[in-house]
Amino acid sequence: MDDLTLDALRLALAPKIAEAAAFDGWSSEALANAARELGADPDVAAYAFKGGQMSMIGAWIAYVDTRMEAEFAGNTLSELPVRERIRRLVLFRLECAAGFEEALRRALTIMAMPQNSARSLKLGWASADRMWRLAGDIATDYNHYTKRAILAGVYAATMAVFVDDTSDDKADSCAFLDRRIDGIIRFEKAKAKFVRSPDEGFSIARFLGRLRYPAN
Repeated sequence: MDDLTLDALRLALAPKIAEAAAFDGWSSEALANAARELGADPDVAAYAFKGGQMSMIGAWIAYVDTRMEAEFAGNTLSELPVRERIRRLVLFRLECAAGFEEALRRALTIMAMPQNSARSLKLGWASADRMWRLAGDIATDYNHYTKRAILAGVYAATMAVFVDDTSDDKADSCAFLDRRIDGIIRFEKAKAKFVRSPDEGFSIARFLGRLRYPAN
């Protein structure tokens, strides 16, 4: 543990902090318990998470992001319809949180605090971006932003259902997610009918997208 970078240390400690957070909350006590369990220097661990609760929660989210990217690397979703790609990605993230419902509940409460809203939105956007990229999305116009904003909202709403879901195999959460994904697909189809072709005239959204991802 002494040879890890701070970023690697945060990822290593994140799941252990989440385990402790079910009892101690996202607190210095949870961090200290996680450090002791993994044999990390408690002072170094405290420094790594000097950002406090949101730093710990952010590390847990980054840990799940890393697991998701490893699980679905190599275009493993490429043969599936887009709807199923997104469904599998969200369900995988929920499976990573299974058994950590109390920690997740406490994390969602902290993230909903006004002082944490900007950081929470950024974290949600980043996770949605990773999901869309793994799903094969390469949009660079306004679709890049609308897809991520909508998915971030769907994911957040599904987590809120998940933490209190006592149905067998989280069936209620799965059904909730399916309904929300169906809504995304309907929205995208309706949008395609009313938005003119990107080849028709100048588009400021497309122009900004090209600045963000310049052509090779």
